[in-house]
Amino acid sequence: MSVDTEEKVAENTLEGSGAGTVKIASDVVATIAGLAAADVPGIAGMSGGVAGGIAELLGRKNLTKGVKVEILDQEATIDIFTIVEYGVAIAQVALEVQKAVKDAVESMTGLKCSAVNIHIQGVTFPAGQNAAAKTEE
Repeated sequence: MSVDTEEKVAENTLEGSGAGTVKIASDVVATIAGLAAADVPGIAGMSGGVAGGIAELLGRKNLTKGVKVEILDQEATIDIFTIVEYGVAIAQVALEVQKAVKDAVESMTGLKCSAVNIHIQGVTFPAGQNAAAKTEE
């Protein structure tokens, strides 16, 4: 006996001009937010979460895995889980990510971003520094 599982996708219905409705899936908003965040200088990549204390760095193919979106009454709350590059001013990078995500989501979807929460899950080091640190040990 096989069991069919259907994945539910949260959608946001926008008011139309009377010709129909426009539905935007949460994954679409997550993709927009992930791309906007990844383009900010100082962001090494998105984080899939913390498993055993180690953040998993995801490439550009998995941007939505580092983004959580909740949409309620035309307002989006977005959580971004990211990894920053070593040496950057984390607070400044986080502010730039918030602005970039808010601007991109609002301009592309018409939703209002009530909150863009940034969760720094880790820090990456340049390849040369990481190798030098290992040889010193």
